[in-house]
Amino acid sequence: MMSHQERLILNLIESNPSISKQAMAKKTGLSLHEVNETIDSLIQTGKIDKRKCKAPEERTILCIGGANVDQKIQVLKNLTFETSNPAVSKKSRGGVARNVAENLGRLGFNSSLLSYIGDDAEGKWLLQNSKNYVNTAPTKVIHGKTTGSYTAVLDRDGQMLLALSDMEIYDAVEEDFIKVNWNYLRNADIVLLDTNFPRNIIEQLITSCREHKIPLCVATVSAFKAEKLPESLEGVTWLIANHIEAEALSKMKIQTEGDFFRAAEIILHMGADNVVITRGNLGLIFFTKDGEAGALIAPDISVTDVTGAGDSLIAGILFGYLKGLSIEDACKVGVSCSLITIQSNETVSTELSPQKLIGAFQKYFR
Repeated sequence: MMSHQERLILNLIESNPSISKQAMAKKTGLSLHEVNETIDSLIQTGKIDKRKCKAPEERTILCIGGANVDQKIQVLKNLTFETSNPAVSKKSRGGVARNVAENLGRLGFNSSLLSYIGDDAEGKWLLQNSKNYVNTAPTKVIHGKTTGSYTAVLDRDGQMLLALSDMEIYDAVEEDFIKVNWNYLRNADIVLLDTNFPRNIIEQLITSCREHKIPLCVATVSAFKAEKLPESLEGVTWLIANHIEAEALSKMKIQTEGDFFRAAEIILHMGADNVVITRGNLGLIFFTKDGEAGALIAPDISVTDVTGAGDSLIAGILFGYLKGLSIEDACKVGVSCSLITIQSNETVSTELSPQKLIGAFQKYFR
């Protein structure tokens, strides 16, 4: 039996299939978060599908993977081991999938997060501070588990020295993950998958996206976690990695400019359609199965904090991809997003918006 709230939303969709979620919120007096939750409930029970609850230009991205509490500790002088170092610290929202989802939400897309958090204060804080830009209805609360955490130690210039992660909660992912979450998967225009989940779930997701022709972007997260990926990457539309993660995947050492492209070619031969390998402050390279390749040099700008730069780059690339841009321009959008992020002390820049992105793109690439 439907609730009054579900009936309100269903009536609006049936009378105007192209009505936007913002218009639904205005007509019903519900918050955008409540509208998203109600629509998800209607989708899960099979009463509507995505084609009946979005405006023609809307795109939905399902981000699957990590949602963590980030702790960033920046030393104020050169780091000295085996002694106390003066530092400043800050807590922020984190997790690759969650960060990508928030970046995309700030860029105007309907982003949903499918992750696992603990029934603790950190998990509640994380959900509450993600809802303004992300549909968190797919996220599961796991009782008796601790919300994932990520601690980064930064040098005085904001570059990462060391990172530690506690991701044990993701071992709680159910074996029938695809079946349980199928309605979310089938209604996504593209899926972003990070490698925080167990190996067998990652393999299932890649296979399912391939079989059902759902575009898939894989973020490798770390060299250790990249090794969870299967030998065949058939079904992966985008594979985005840094050079250390690319080394782990390609099983080769990257030392020269040409090595980046050789590593990307190996990954393409594994089945991915498009490969992007980032090079820190040197920019990135891209290589596609159609033979399109190139390098983008990042402009020299002042860096406040590099944490989250890779996540915003992924969001920017997906933004460009869903807008129908060329591979090169999608990568330029990604770099523009990352440049906005590294000039902020937030993992996800509160400055990010479509207007800010357009300005950065024009400034750095036009």
